[in-house]
Amino acid sequence: MTDVYERGAVVKGPDLLADHDYRPYVCLSDRTHPFHDEEALYAAATTTRRAVAIPLTDEDFISGGLPRESYVNPWTVVTIRHVDMEREEGHLVEATTETIATEAAGYLGVR
Repeated sequence: MTDVYERGAVVKGPDLLADHDYRPYVCLSDRTHPFHDEEALYAAATTTRRAVAIPLTDEDFISGGLPRESYVNPWTVVTIRHVDMEREEGHLVEATTETIATEAAGYLGVR
């Protein structure tokens, strides 16, 4: 059975944005997503520091973590099927997940 990743999960998945085998993503959608059992909305994480990217620190994780200093690009949101994800790397605290989601919504014109 395919794992269904929940809001706040940091998941290793296919790199849809560069020429790497995989990259981490933060799950932003919740059970209200129309196809929650099949796919989710994810914000891309990267090791590239940008002024408006959101840094992930050890304090941002309830469990697990990432092996390298990482940042979330809230303007880079993609839909990925759960079956295409490899595994969960960790889980973020709600406040960090909410910050990422709020920033992502701002790039869509939601205030």
